[in-house]
Amino acid sequence: MSSTNSNPRSASGTGPRVKTPARPAQRPGGGQSAPANRQPLVKPAPKAKARKARLLVSKIDPWSVLKMAFLLSVALGVVTVVAAIVIWTVLDLTGIFDRVNSLLGEIAGSESGGFDLREFASLGQVVSFATIIAVVNVLLLTALSMLASVLYNIASTLVGGIGVTLTDD
Repeated sequence: MSSTNSNPRSASGTGPRVKTPARPAQRPGGGQSAPANRQPLVKPAPKAKARKARLLVSKIDPWSVLKMAFLLSVALGVVTVVAAIVIWTVLDLTGIFDRVNSLLGEIAGSESGGFDLREFASLGQVVSFATIIAVVNVLLLTALSMLASVLYNIASTLVGGIGVTLTDD
């Protein structure tokens, strides 16, 4: 036998040429489950050991605490004013003010000149009061946060600070 071609079908000119059906292309993981003994195409990377670092928070910068506390308290102040507006509007739309007025009219009797809760708690007055509360909260929260950072710095010089352990996942 010659070593040039060992496939009898590929001999040129001998016998009819038969087309073999094309095999469908298969993608890895294309819906069919792989046999249990097959190796995955890509090996997962080996897991590295988790690193741990023990750190000590020994000082907090009061200026950065002041800036963050101011921004967060301003956001809380805006939420306070918006919440006051929403609550007053919901109370007005549900008719709570009218019910309270009629209840107070029944309690006080018919000889009183009539009580209108909206005169004492109008939307403008409620928003003004909520704004005053928000401004006072901004000032107090900012000052107390900065004072807390200064007190932490003093205490951390005595006891060393707070220990924190950071890890890599």
